[in-house]
Amino acid sequence: MKIATWNVNSILIRLEQVLRWLEETQADVLCLQETKCTDDKFPFAQLKLLGYDSVFLGEKSYNGVAILSKHPVKNTIYNLPDDDENASKRLICAEIQGIKITNVYVPNGTELWSEKFYFKLDWLQRLRKFFDARFSPQEDVILCGDFNIAADERDVWSVEAWEGKLHFSKPERAALQHLKKWGFVDLFRKINGDVKEFSWWNYREGAFQKNHGLRIDYIWSSEKLASKCKNCWIDKRVRSWERPSDHAPVVSEFSYDEN
Repeated sequence: MKIATWNVNSILIRLEQVLRWLEETQADVLCLQETKCTDDKFPFAQLKLLGYDSVFLGEKSYNGVAILSKHPVKNTIYNLPDDDENASKRLICAEIQGIKITNVYVPNGTELWSEKFYFKLDWLQRLRKFFDARFSPQEDVILCGDFNIAADERDVWSVEAWEGKLHFSKPERAALQHLKKWGFVDLFRKINGDVKEFSWWNYREGAFQKNHGLRIDYIWSSEKLASKCKNCWIDKRVRSWERPSDHAPVVSEFSYDEN
């Protein structure tokens, strides 16, 4: 079973790329972030023609998350339980083939010590409480998406360039570690060890060509499910396609039978 995550930076702009990628990879599940469209404009019909059902939670111009699946989608949850109707659309959760998948677009934070920065830290605390209340580490659980934080020094192209900056500050990394201690395994690290690879590159200054990137897109799973993971990789070739997202897909593959 192949499960992937991808910040597409607008599903409407990147639809042709998403369709091409799905046709080439035949992923079972694709979790999307920054869909940047309202629900009435989400391209579910085009995705259905490829055999994918879609659940989605969007808003105009910003944020937005979706899960595409070749398999039946059950028990969908939209946003964190304590979010009000005006909250940003950042979380969607569903059960697919017995796996409980939560797809998130963690707040960016804008700048250190700003109101939005504290909102980011608080949002991660609320996400941890969501897992404490809803799931067990003994279940098959996945948390994936754009976390907007590089977890450690292996996840930045230059520690000197990023130390103390947004996406690599100590408070952000501490909040991320607290979330991870719920019982998650970073599948990319489990499979690839200490290799330095990135999932995001700035559009400016030739960052992709120089490989000046960050690894901020993750697939984490419970230890029970991690034992079934046989591969996890970043599909960097997509970043070189025409009009790319600034993120590349992260893909995990499991030897999985829900029975």
